[in-house]
Amino acid sequence: MDCVCLTVADQNSVLLDKDGKRKHTRPTFSGQQIFALEKTFEQTKYLAGPERARLAYSLGMTESQVKVWFQNRRTKWRKKHAAEMASAKKKQDSETERLKGTSDNEDEDDDYNKPLDPNSDDEKITQLLKKHKPGSALLVHTSETDSS
Repeated sequence: MDCVCLTVADQNSVLLDKDGKRKHTRPTFSGQQIFALEKTFEQTKYLAGPERARLAYSLGMTESQVKVWFQNRRTKWRKKHAAEMASAKKKQDSETERLKGTSDNEDEDDDYNKPLDPNSDDEKITQLLKKHKPGSALLVHTSETDSS
């Protein structure tokens, strides 16, 4: 049975399989190690050799363990970032579609935005006002009634 391992485990986790071959178990990191790795990752996504060596030494880990942890963490970060970007784009697209849908009858909207002809039919003006500003139609009628 062949075992493939991406990390270099410490001496305590080296086991032998049934054929007597070396088998590496997955290392488990303490909460303190994970906290320090996460804090470092927040500050920088990539560690240069000397930084990686100092961090590994201070946490009691091998440089390879720190390197692989950062590789895995960057992959997780990219996936999360890509999912957030896709979600934001989907939300923006649906908002754009919603705004497009608010104007079903563009001809009527065009009529509303044109200057009013003083000789135009009062009924047409009232309908336009009712469609776009429901309370305004009453004001027009009352002011017209006052001026008669």
